[in-house]
Amino acid sequence: MKNTNRYTLSDLCQLIELTPRTVRFYIQKSLLPAPEGSGRGAYYTQVHLERLLEIKKWQDAGLSLERISELFFDESDNKPLPPLKRLKPGDIEVCSHVHIDEGISLTLNPSKAGLTPEQARQLTLDVISLYQRTISNVKENK
Repeated sequence: MKNTNRYTLSDLCQLIELTPRTVRFYIQKSLLPAPEGSGRGAYYTQVHLERLLEIKKWQDAGLSLERISELFFDESDNKPLPPLKRLKPGDIEVCSHVHIDEGISLTLNPSKAGLTPEQARQLTLDVISLYQRTISNVKENK
């Protein structure tokens, strides 16, 4: 099913918190495709919105527009994923604290670590298992 969302330049800029001048600059630098249609009928799509979000993520990570452009046109299979936005003082981050044993917990942010829920669950089980083996070995060696 094709996404039929259409955005005016003004709507797009409001959603992404950029100025029209910046969006036009990205188009000029080939970081963003030109709008669909022409003149007053020109519109932007979900593809434009997603590309702008990706540009913002890379910029927040400290990359230059030149480097971002290189990444967009990199045809290799090991192209890096856009990083998550750097946290600033006052930002809120949701993490899981998994109780392993008294005084031991695992702090986990699966999305930041790039883990699926299943992988996060497996990591937790592996850490618990490793901890139990370690305690067992210590007791045996006494």
